[in-house]
Amino acid sequence: MVQPEPVAPPPDPAPPAPVVKISREDRELIEQVQARLLSENEGPTNRQDPDYYARRIATLITEQIERSGRVVPDRERARLTRLAQSEMLGLGPLEELLADDTVSEIMVNGPDQIWIERNGRLSETALRFNDESHVRRIIDRIISPLGRRCDETTPMVDARLPDGSRINAVIPPLCLNGSTLTIRKFSKVPLKATDLIHRGSASPELMEFLRACVLGRLNIIIAGGTGTGKTTMLNVLSSFIPESDRIITIENAAELQLQQRHVVTLESRPSNIEGRGEISMRDLVVNSLRMRPDRIVVGECRSGEALDMLQAMNTGHDGSMTTLHANNPRDAIRRLETMVMMAGMELPHRAIREQIASAVHVIVQLERMQDGSRRITHVCEVTGMENDVVSMSDIFLFQHQGIRDGRVMGRILPTGLRPRFLEQLQYHNVSLSPQVFGNSMPGLR
Repeated sequence: MVQPEPVAPPPDPAPPAPVVKISREDRELIEQVQARLLSENEGPTNRQDPDYYARRIATLITEQIERSGRVVPDRERARLTRLAQSEMLGLGPLEELLADDTVSEIMVNGPDQIWIERNGRLSETALRFNDESHVRRIIDRIISPLGRRCDETTPMVDARLPDGSRINAVIPPLCLNGSTLTIRKFSKVPLKATDLIHRGSASPELMEFLRACVLGRLNIIIAGGTGTGKTTMLNVLSSFIPESDRIITIENAAELQLQQRHVVTLESRPSNIEGRGEISMRDLVVNSLRMRPDRIVVGECRSGEALDMLQAMNTGHDGSMTTLHANNPRDAIRRLETMVMMAGMELPHRAIREQIASAVHVIVQLERMQDGSRRITHVCEVTGMENDVVSMSDIFLFQHQGIRDGRVMGRILPTGLRPRFLEQLQYHNVSLSPQVFGNSMPGLR
């Protein structure tokens, strides 16, 4: 069993680090260095060196300072060099936030507002872009290496940074207050089950139960609202998949950080400017069935691919996992039904519900609490059909214990019910300790 660790409540949100705005003098210096760098015509050998431009910018900063006659200490010279390198090679004012591990999300609302999320709380920073064109240059710098474009014909784009962080950009005329950029950062070191236990998001018994579900090849749906940690939970559950399994991941923008070696990552592709060449999530799910998968992991079901995912779960591809947006487990079933209908197949409602009841075994519900902490609130077993309704039973439930010092207190406990799929776990030589269902919630035993 996963060993318990002391549960630490979420820390108080730290104030954003003070940031000195770029002065006009510093901005002129950077523009002069940029103009000199663009006017140079160096040989191809130097240009192929990835560190060439960083070194050259540092040299030009020194030369430009000496030419201006300014007396600049070494510490200030280093700051100006980093600032110039960020502006010309990196993501400008966002570089400092991307390097800050305590920042989980960055939100740019036009050139004059940059907000961040720390520990589930939003706060505005003192950082600013120079103007609207500065924001657009940074967006183009992010998406150009990925073959994406963001202009008047395609004013919305999804992309990712090299470290896997998710990017969404919206530009005018769709966004009236200037170009908007949202960056969902991911931990450089993927979280493990013990990390979720330490943060109070789950209990040792619950993680042992979910580990058994993955090893027992049960089909799992992770549901929750925006920013509740669905992708993080999917990463944690995927870490329980044996190394011997062939895993196919399917995503709109690759975010999963699976640690196994035998992983094939598929990513959808939007249409080009002529409206051609689109590869949808449905296309990838159908194609993955021809790739001899042991496990199919869909990053997020949003529309008609839900039908193909259910078909795969019902045709021998056990142990598949996906996420979807829903406020509670019952809403997750309703959303699945709606997304199946979005596939354009005129199936009877009962037939769709029978597909869901047969394919899905477990629903894990996540929620972001008032204090910004993310918790698992429900773990439900899908038990079948009763009349025309998909029936479920709660195996684990979160028990609220009030709010203390602005923090939500509580823990997730077993309800005392034993799931019906225990025999399937035994078939895969997976056993569960009696302690998993031991300390049940009062009055539910």
